Amino acid sequence: MSEITDFDALREAMAENSEQPEGPARNTRAEELLTAAEKLNIPLAVIEALGHQLKVYNYSSEKGKMFVPFARLLRMWDERPEDFDEYETHSLHWVFKWVSAGMLDQPHIPLASIEKWLGEMEHRYRLAGHSERAVRSAEHSVAAHVGDVARAERAYAAWLAADRDAMADCHACELHGQGWWQAEQGRDAEALELWRPVLEGEFTCAHEPHTALASSLVPLLRLGRLDEARACHLRGLRLVRAMESMRGAYADHVEFCALTGNEARGLELLAERPAYFTDDGQPRSRLDFMSVVALLMDRLTVLGLGERRVPGPAGREWTARELAAHARGEALALAARFDERNGTAHVGERARARMARQPLVERLLLGVRSMRPAPPPAPAAAPVAVTGPSDLPALLAEARRLSDHLRPNAVEAWAAAAEAAEGVELDPRDRAEMADHEAMALGPEGAGLFERAAELYAEAGDPGEALAARARGAYVRALAGDVDGAAVAVTGLYDEVLALYATDGTGIRQTASVVMSRARILTRRAHGGEGDVAVLAEAEAAVREVLALVDGRTGEDVRLAARVAEAQAMLGELAGLAGDLETAAELLARGASAFVAAGLPWFAVEYEARLASLAHHLGDVAEAERALRAALEHGGQQLEAPGRAQLHLQLGEVVGGRGDAVEAAEHALEAAHWADEAGESATLGAWARQQLGGFLLRQGRWAEAAEVLEAALPDLTAETHGDGAVVQTQWWLGDCLSELGEHRAAAERRLQAAEIARHWPEQHDHATLAHLAGESLGQAGLAAEADRAYARAGDLWRVLGNTPGLIRSLRARAWLALRAEDGLDEARGLMAEAVRECEAAREAAPDEDSRRQFVTELGHTHGQFGDLLTRSAVEEAEGAAVRDLFEEALAQVLQAVEVFASLGDDALHSRTGAELAAGRLEADLDRPADAVARARAVLTAYEGYDSAVRGDRDGEAGAVRARRAEAEQLLHLLTERPL
Repeated sequence: MSEITDFDALREAMAENSEQPEGPARNTRAEELLTAAEKLNIPLAVIEALGHQLKVYNYSSEKGKMFVPFARLLRMWDERPEDFDEYETHSLHWVFKWVSAGMLDQPHIPLASIEKWLGEMEHRYRLAGHSERAVRSAEHSVAAHVGDVARAERAYAAWLAADRDAMADCHACELHGQGWWQAEQGRDAEALELWRPVLEGEFTCAHEPHTALASSLVPLLRLGRLDEARACHLRGLRLVRAMESMRGAYADHVEFCALTGNEARGLELLAERPAYFTDDGQPRSRLDFMSVVALLMDRLTVLGLGERRVPGPAGREWTARELAAHARGEALALAARFDERNGTAHVGERARARMARQPLVERLLLGVRSMRPAPPPAPAAAPVAVTGPSDLPALLAEARRLSDHLRPNAVEAWAAAAEAAEGVELDPRDRAEMADHEAMALGPEGAGLFERAAELYAEAGDPGEALAARARGAYVRALAGDVDGAAVAVTGLYDEVLALYATDGTGIRQTASVVMSRARILTRRAHGGEGDVAVLAEAEAAVREVLALVDGRTGEDVRLAARVAEAQAMLGELAGLAGDLETAAELLARGASAFVAAGLPWFAVEYEARLASLAHHLGDVAEAERALRAALEHGGQQLEAPGRAQLHLQLGEVVGGRGDAVEAAEHALEAAHWADEAGESATLGAWARQQLGGFLLRQGRWAEAAEVLEAALPDLTAETHGDGAVVQTQWWLGDCLSELGEHRAAAERRLQAAEIARHWPEQHDHATLAHLAGESLGQAGLAAEADRAYARAGDLWRVLGNTPGLIRSLRARAWLALRAEDGLDEARGLMAEAVRECEAAREAAPDEDSRRQFVTELGHTHGQFGDLLTRSAVEEAEGAAVRDLFEEALAQVLQAVEVFASLGDDALHSRTGAELAAGRLEADLDRPADAVARARAVLTAYEGYDSAVRGDRDGEAGAVRARRAEAEQLLHLLTERPL
């Protein structure tokens, strides 16, 4: 760290320190710089260093330190006001507001002192000729803090009535404060209307919209505006996360998590900022933070997670229950100190009310990975309370009703009946059905139980159902992988049941069950038969036997209707395996419709999902969308989390493909949630978040998209998702960060994506990403790194034969070179190379459209060349050198005029823009007549120009107005009279 030896070095050091992150390190450096300033023996140096120290204290967790430098500044002002320049005089009066607010935050400062300070502020502002607007705003803060609503309302009205002047807070801060008061009084809609210009970015400052976004969360939830609340959380948290001084706003986001079923995310936020538990430089924000910590821990305790380990103050481990008690105690102790100082109970009442808040939404999906913490498993309880043997007949009747009608939970009902039957003597039929349904619940593990059920059915005198049970056992054998063995086993059963049926030894239901099991097994073999025609034919014949047996004979039997529906869908599967996709789609749709008609819509879901994939493959996007929507509707509550996630993800892709990014984002959000619930966060969930981020980006919701994409990236891997997904996510994230002004971070993402794409056979993406990285590096002020990225892109564009890309990279490098000391020659050379590439491409163009494209690029390159030379002249000291550069620039611009003129009306606006640039240069070269002629020529070019007739494509009318205005301004400057 170099020693500060003069005032300029001090100012440079303070400017550098201002750019550092908020926190103790920046504060310590400010203290060192004050010591250095005192050694310079320059009063203004000390004044500026004190002001710098006061500022960094205010924007940190050590706000309590700012009173000492301010008191010293005020004393210096009273003793020698002439030592203050205009800026420091303004700053001194400006920070009165910081100090008054800071006093409210410190419970050890007496209320009488604060009121005295308020009077001092009013007196000094009046002497300086300032409006009382800032004073009344400060008075409102004092009254609101102590709970004096009447005084606060009077001060609020006076605040708004007073004139805005140089001492008034910026529009963004004022609107935040006004909205906060409306929300505090329960007027949420009014608050949000006041905040709207801040939330929409019309008014911003160093801490806005950060605090407005945080303050808006609970009002939005209370009004049921959940999508806006989610967006404000994702946007706002991104802004405050790295700002140490914004503990109060950060607390609002933790509270939001506690009130929306996002307790796990709340824990993540606590873990990110451990110092917030103990930093004591601003007691009021610590009170806010500890209050919401208590709220969040209470929520976890209610969920049965009181013994869960949670992040807390350093030095020990905490459970949620322990931290709840600690945080509540800390918050109430702080509130008591404020109330003792204020002589009211207001602060304590607010803290207690905040800690007692109940969830406003059961679960608000956010799109980032954060599963709701699951409570510890409760002891298993019987689904149905059984008080005695008399309950068993009712349980058996209900189980049979559910299974006969294929209702959900039939297996669970049989399990309840089996539990109730323990120790009770049952007839073989009852025991057979219990064993049968227990086997169904076990899936491939239930083969042995199916055999036991068959024995019991035989003992009960139902040989047909015994054969059906054994056929079900054969099918689960196929599911376990032994398809050939299952086929052999079911063939004998099939022969037996047909013989039995022919002699009226069993019914159609039992026969259909065996025939369907055989069809299922043979269809499963067809799936593994790699298109074997004989296997497909055998399977199709087996399915058609089901239809021949049952179709037209179902009556009111739901089971038989289900056999018909399944058979039609299975024929669709087989048609698909045979390559007849149109027939497959038709049969799958028929089978799904039959399930719905039978009152069994949940069975249709599997086939509607398959139909959607087929329709998408066939290019029938509308049918794919219809089938996916139907699958989600028909699945209802029976649809399990993985399936729900898949369907929402597919529907999001289809809807997004037809351009509806808003609905597509809703489906991707649902998909991410259900993937998390299914325990597939790192696989399907990552896909869903990646898609959600892309859909948010398409809507221009950059901060939300960035938050979601950053959450997706850790789970996206080349092995699981493909390196294309990783590159696309990095690319999108780079675009978001660029739009947010985070250019260095954007460059990092783009370079990471480019490094992966570097290994791909096709290099266009690699070139594009390198070029974008150059843009970001240049905007981040990293000129050398940007030049290397552009050079890499240029080499790739050249190899790819993409001349426009090569030309743009050369022009970008030229502008970068101009930034360097003595960089004009290199910049000139690069721009000249771009001109040569344009000319060569024009001559080699294969067709007229390509030729016109390269002519256009040539015109723009000449124009940029002239602009570059003009700007380089600003730094030249010698008049003759400047004139030579202007002449050189004029020559380039005139070539641009000529090139654009060759394109006719299609390049009219480009030509007139170049004409005006030439006119300005001619004026600088003392050729006013030439400049006037050019301005008049531009106006003439637009005479009679009717934008309404030509249409306002691409903002054409705006371009016309802009050119006319520029020409008229140039004429006015040259002739000193309006036209």
